[in-house]
Parts: sequence; C-alpha cells; structure tokens
Amino acid sequence: MFKSEKEAAVLKTVYGEENVEKQQKRYEHLLEGFEKNFGEGQVDFFTSPGRTEILGNHTDHNHGKVLTGSIAMDTIAAARKNGTSVVHVISEGYAPITIDLEHLDSKCKCKGTLSLLIGMFEAALKKGYKVEGFDAYIITDVIGAAGVSSSASFEMLICAIFDYFSNENKIGYVEYAKIGQYAEHEYWLKQSGLLDQMACAVGGVISIDFKEDMPKVEKLDFGYDQLGYDLIIVNTGKGHADLSAEYSAVPVEMKNAAKVFGKEVLADVEEQEFMANINKVRKEAGDRAVMRALHFFGEQKRVDKAVKAIKEKDYPTFLECITKSGNSSWKWLQNCFATKDEREQAVPVALALTELFIEEKGRGYCRVHGGGFAGVIAAVLPHDLTPEYVETMTPYMGKENIYVMQIRQTGAVHMDF
Repeated sequence: MFKSEKEAAVLKTVYGEENVEKQQKRYEHLLEGFEKNFGEGQVDFFTSPGRTEILGNHTDHNHGKVLTGSIAMDTIAAARKNGTSVVHVISEGYAPITIDLEHLDSKCKCKGTLSLLIGMFEAALKKGYKVEGFDAYIITDVIGAAGVSSSASFEMLICAIFDYFSNENKIGYVEYAKIGQYAEHEYWLKQSGLLDQMACAVGGVISIDFKEDMPKVEKLDFGYDQLGYDLIIVNTGKGHADLSAEYSAVPVEMKNAAKVFGKEVLADVEEQEFMANINKVRKEAGDRAVMRALHFFGEQKRVDKAVKAIKEKDYPTFLECITKSGNSSWKWLQNCFATKDEREQAVPVALALTELFIEEKGRGYCRVHGGGFAGVIAAVLPHDLTPEYVETMTPYMGKENIYVMQIRQTGAVHMDF
C-alpha cells in the first residue's frame, strides 16, 4: 500500500515531493499498528499538523489578533467506524483508551488524553454533532510539551475523524477549534485561546481576529521559502506541560486589567483609554497586569503591520515584526521562564546564544515560541546560515532538538487515498 500513483500524489500534495518516500514508510507503519490492534479491513487515514506562532503571542484568549501557520510536523491516524457507541484510541507508545459515548465521565478531569477526549466528545454532542464509535491508531512527530501544539494537533485530528465518519465533513474549522478549547477549559482546567487549534485545523499561514464570536480568518499566500529563509525550532529540553498555572496567569491578568474598564477582555478596551488610566490599573490589577496588557496592545498593531507587509511583499518589515514581538514577549509579557524556579532559564539561554549568532552574522531573527515559560524558541535564518546555526547550537541543545522546517499548507483533513 501507499505505492500507487494516487497515494504518492496525495502524499506529495501534503508533504512535498522530497518527502514522499519517507511518508510512505510512515503510513505503512501506521497501518501495521492499526491492523495489529484492530484487525484488517477498510481503513481511513487522517492528518493534522502542529503549528508555529508567528505573531500575536498570548493574545487570542483576550480576543486579539494573531498571525500563525501550520508546520511540517503532524499527527496521523488510521481509523474506521466500529458500529458501536465505544471509541478505542491507541496513541503509539501509550496505554490504550476506551470511552463509551453513552456514558461519558464528566468528572474525569486532569487525566491527560482520556480527559481531553471526553471533553471533546461532550462538546461535540452538546453542539448537536454526531459522534459514533470508532477505532483509531495514532502516531505523531509533533514535539510534545514544547510549544508547537502537539495537543491541538491531536485535538484537530480527532475532530477530523468524527467529522468525516459521522458529520459529512460539515462541522467547520472554527467549530473544531471551539471543541478543542472546550475540552482544555473544562477537562484540563487550562485557559487556552483558539490560536493553536485554528492554526492546526486550517493549515498554511493565516491571520485571525478573535474579537467577534465567529473569528475572522484570512489565509495568506506566504511561506518562509519565499524569503529565502528557514524556520528553525529549537527545543530547549524542558516542556511546559507542568506549567499550567504560569500559563493560565497570563489571560487571567490581562482580563483583570480589562475589568478595570468594565470589560471582559482587552480587545474591548481602547488603548488610548488604557494609557490614560495606567495608575488605576496598577492599583486594581497589579503592575504585571499592566505590562501584559501593554504587550497585548503592541501585538495587535504588529499583526496588522505584518499582514500588510506580507501582502505588499515588504519582507524586511515583516521580519522586523518577529524580533519586536519576541522582545515584547520577553520584557513585557514575561513568559520566557517560570517564576516558580527562576534558576531554570533554558529559553533565555537559547535566545541569548541565537542572538549572539545573529549579531555576528548580521542576519536573522528569533523569538520565544508558543506559550513560553519553557519549551522552544524559533529562529528565522537565511538558508545559507542554517547549517552553521545548527552546528553552533548542537553542543548546547543537542542536534536532535533542532528542527529545520517550513510552513505546511494542509490542515486537519481526511487523506483521500
């Protein structure tokens, strides 16, 4: 299987011609795992990418603007309907999960993937969508707990599966994202926004304005290849899976700042009014809430500026926005290390080493990536500097933690083999 012209064409569309052979072997391995656990027969295949955050760090949860894109790492599944009300999910390397859709355990909170699945199925059913029993075998190459949204990639994969099997692919990507967000809010007790899920679901580079209940999504014709640059993700070796309190404090403090003006989120607060009342915000919400709100307002403007630059092919301006956003995240948002152990600063170390490299070469850009506090950084470098940068960072971070990648145009979909 996966050797026919049609299958090769599908893989080429999603992964690029240079990766077809690698992906053929990967999907063959996936099928073997499925058949070993669930038996032979008709099988459907699904894919959902990880994501890179370009601009709009920690703004989605306050209904702000973001610029984001899917990456060439994905979570893939072999699955089929089983004719029952029971879902069986096996993620390679983890214990099997079984869930009876007719008896969802609403009290199962903070128990990893099990809780996440229960929350997603509950959300889908509450919204009036169908979820029927299926068997799924899943593998992934999305880095876990490291800021490229392995959880959102998984969530959108599951949405793609029950959308295809039970809803005729009519649910829509915004609903996918809201289903994943509901599960994280209610079953992981994590106050996430919609950025991660939307980026994984839609694919390619997109700008999103979350101010309205139905987010405004615009797909942009852009990839780092167009600039002659590579996106390089550096995993600093410490995930943020155990940092939910630090992560959740960001939206909470931003919302506390908004409450000073009688608003729920900062997107509903006018920047000019905020600036005129900073002392009041300091008194009622605290200094860090002020700093994080200032970051929010700055990111709003940077996203608009970057989107305009992309459309006008003004790439120097776009790239400058990356550096400015990273500096704002570091200094104002303050999400480059966790205050619970200020001695552990893997992200700042990786940023410092990268900035020294960029300063020496006179070219390149970098920033903290994703939720922050730990996890990964992103470097954007000209193609010719990438090998030297990888060589420079390898002694500090390990070559296995440095990933050279590009934007992927395909989101969470059924693979039409």
